[in-house]
Amino acid sequence: MNSQPSTSRTLRVALVGCGKVADQHVAAIHRIPDCEVVSVCDCEPLMAKQIAQRFGITKCFSDLKEMLRVVSPDVVHITTPPQSHCTLGRECLEAGSHVYLEKPFTVTASETESLIELAQHRGLKITVGHNYLFTLEMLEMRRLVEEGFLGGRPIHLESYWSYDFGDLRYASAFVGNRNHWVRELPGQLFHNIISHGIAKLAEFLDDEVTEIVATAHQSEQLRSLGAEEVLDELRVMIRDKSGTTAFFCFSTQIRGLNQLRVHGPSHSVTADIITGSLIRQKTRSYKSYLTYFVPPVKNAFEHLRNARLNIINFLRQRLYQDFGMKELIERFYSSVRKGSPVPIPYREIILTARIMDDIFAQIHPGRSQVPEAQASHVPVSSVA
Repeated sequence: MNSQPSTSRTLRVALVGCGKVADQHVAAIHRIPDCEVVSVCDCEPLMAKQIAQRFGITKCFSDLKEMLRVVSPDVVHITTPPQSHCTLGRECLEAGSHVYLEKPFTVTASETESLIELAQHRGLKITVGHNYLFTLEMLEMRRLVEEGFLGGRPIHLESYWSYDFGDLRYASAFVGNRNHWVRELPGQLFHNIISHGIAKLAEFLDDEVTEIVATAHQSEQLRSLGAEEVLDELRVMIRDKSGTTAFFCFSTQIRGLNQLRVHGPSHSVTADIITGSLIRQKTRSYKSYLTYFVPPVKNAFEHLRNARLNIINFLRQRLYQDFGMKELIERFYSSVRKGSPVPIPYREIILTARIMDDIFAQIHPGRSQVPEAQASHVPVSSVA
C-alpha cells in the first residue's frame, strides 16, 4: 500500500472494534469531506453488521488480517479495549495503514514507544484519540499561549477531570465482574480515563519530568458497591526539569469540573470543557476599593464574551458534543495526505504514557503491568 495517499482521492478508512465509541468515530468521519468508511471489523459478527447497516458501510469482517488484505485501507481506527491496542496497531502498521488509536494509546509507555518507532520506520502516521485537546476552547487557549498571553512559559498547570457514574450502571458492570477488562488494567478505572487530563498537562511540560507524587483512594459511593480494591479518587503533583509544576485531579464525586488552568508570569487562562469557555485572567493591581469592583466586572464580561462566541458557533454548526473528535480526525487525515506533522506530537503521547506508568506504579505497587490479552470486541486473529 502507498503510505502517502494522493491528496486528490477519497481517503479509505476502516474501523476495528464496533462498540459504543465506534458510533462516535463513524459519525465524526461522515462530517469530513473526501473520506469514506469502507469496512468495519469485530470478532462478534453481529456487532460489525449492526454498525454497517446503520451507517451504510458495505464491508464487514470478523478477522483483521482478512480485512487488511481485502480492503487495504489508508487509515484504520482502533476502538477496542486498550490491552489489544499494541498488537492491533502493529498489525495495521505492518500492513501499510496509518493508525488512529482510541485512548489510552497503549497499556504501557514501552508499548507506546515501540508503536511510534514502528510507524516512523514504516513512514506512516499514528495518533491517539485525545479529542479534548481540540475543542474550541482548547484551540483558543493554545493560540493565546503561542502568542505570549501568559507573559512567559507556564509556571503552574492544573487539570481537573470529573467522571460522573450517574446511575451507577457503568460502575456496577466492572465492579461486579472481576474479569472485566477495566479491572485487568494496571491503573484499572483510572487507566481507561485519565489520559485525557494528563495529555493536557503533557503539552506544556518538558520531556523530562523530575518528580511525580500520586495518591489515590476509594469514594464512599464506590465502596458501597463492594469493590474494595478499585480506586476512583486520584490526586497527582508533577514537576518538570524547568521547574514548571502541575496538579492533576480525577474524581467521580466532584460534579461538572473538567478544566485546564494554565498560569504564567503575567496572566492565566482557564479552559472549561463543560461550558465550552475560555476565561482569560489578566493580573493587574487596582487602587483602594477598585480591587473589589473592577475584576469582578471584567470577569462577568469575560463570561458574556464566551456566551456570545458559543451562540455564534452554535449558529455556524460548530458547537456540538464531538467537535473535538471531528477536528482531531480531520487534522490527522490532513497530515496523512500532505505528509505534514501529526496533530498530537509524538513526544506528548510518550510523555503522557510515562506519567501514567509512574502514577500507577505508585498507587498500585503490587499490580504487574498486564500483557496484551484477549478482550471483548477484539478480532480473534489479532490476539495471541
